[in-house]
Amino acid sequence: MKIALPNWPRILLLAAILAHLPGTAQAQAQTPRSRVTLVDRIVAVVNNEVITRNELERQIESSLDELRRRGTPIPLREALEKQVLDRIITERVQLQFAKETSMRVDDLELDRTVSRIAEANQLSLAEFRSRLEGDGILFSKFRDELRKEILIARVREREVDSRINIADSEIENFLLEQKEATESQGEIRLGHILVRVPEQASADQLERARTRAQEVVGKLEQGGDFAQLAATYSDAPDGMKGGDMGWRDHDRLPELFAEAVLKMKVGQVSSALRSPAGFHILRVIERRGGSAPLMTEQSRVRHILVRTNELTSEEEAKRKLVLLRDRIVNGTDFAELARLQSDDSSAARGGDLGWISPGDTLPEFERVFTGLNPLEVSEPVKTQFGWHLIQVLERRTSDVSNDRRRLEARKTLRDRRSDEAYQDWLRQMRDRAYVEYRLEDR
Repeated sequence: MKIALPNWPRILLLAAILAHLPGTAQAQAQTPRSRVTLVDRIVAVVNNEVITRNELERQIESSLDELRRRGTPIPLREALEKQVLDRIITERVQLQFAKETSMRVDDLELDRTVSRIAEANQLSLAEFRSRLEGDGILFSKFRDELRKEILIARVREREVDSRINIADSEIENFLLEQKEATESQGEIRLGHILVRVPEQASADQLERARTRAQEVVGKLEQGGDFAQLAATYSDAPDGMKGGDMGWRDHDRLPELFAEAVLKMKVGQVSSALRSPAGFHILRVIERRGGSAPLMTEQSRVRHILVRTNELTSEEEAKRKLVLLRDRIVNGTDFAELARLQSDDSSAARGGDLGWISPGDTLPEFERVFTGLNPLEVSEPVKTQFGWHLIQVLERRTSDVSNDRRRLEARKTLRDRRSDEAYQDWLRQMRDRAYVEYRLEDR
């Protein structure tokens, strides 16, 4: 089994956003006396938990900071309050579900994640902590927010992504469509506004949502700022980012989106598009490029893994691999030692991971094997899975195999459905939760 590459973009984005947030400790220290009376006032109830005015104000300040950083016009205060409160409620519902289903992130795992974020930012852990605290962000607050992000990501993976099934016939049809296409659509950057429709909405609720969406389209047609309208009206998680979905391969957009933007020009805005989640409004921000060439350099890699646990410390694992490396360099067969000593499922194959393409493994693992000559054995290498010895058996430059084409096709089809399925799941969770708004109580 190959070492999985974790999906960290959201985590790294969290680090980047937190680096621009107003200082938590500093903000608390400078809170005007007139606001102290607002600390315990309840603005919403979510099942058996409350959201206070103080919590809402902190999140509003964070959102304002993010909007200013992006240069997005600030929406009206009342609209911003509602959008931020809805976002807190949606987050709270997911965290409650994680707790109810015994999902947790222990401190050891959180420590490892923080270390990887620091490494990705080319900082030591001490430097990373110092950078955060220098910007006024409590390290404990950063860890709490990171824990929430990991939990929400896991909830999505378990409840949504893991349940998306792609039939072989769908893959065949997709590959046939690709073969018949004359050119790739490349990548596209979209703005997105979602007006959510409740599950089992009444005709009146549906009509109100449709009217609201058409109102947004009308404002855009009259020259309204898309990012500001997204921050004001959108029920999607990216609303506070001005609705910016970032760069996506055209083929990996939800099918509804892909069809709608196929012939749209840069700057053009769609009509209100209906899906089970609600009404979507899209704007093409940019387009670029075409499909990447299919030729790729691959390496056939094998490794020996020693995992760390309560019985095997980091130092012991590394020392064990140093001794194993000495034996290999002096003539002992790598595959034989892998079968006897490796803690990975590849041990039965002599540690053989097969042909690996760029991006298939963890960055720290890939950096090492790409720098090795064929048959050279690395020094011990640490990843989240433990300590490794790595050897490259051979290299080749080849067209992507049929198996890999099918794997990519499956991933593309899953990505198309994932966002829409996640929004639908969130809508169902929100509708099933007891939510009481008290924002109007002044």
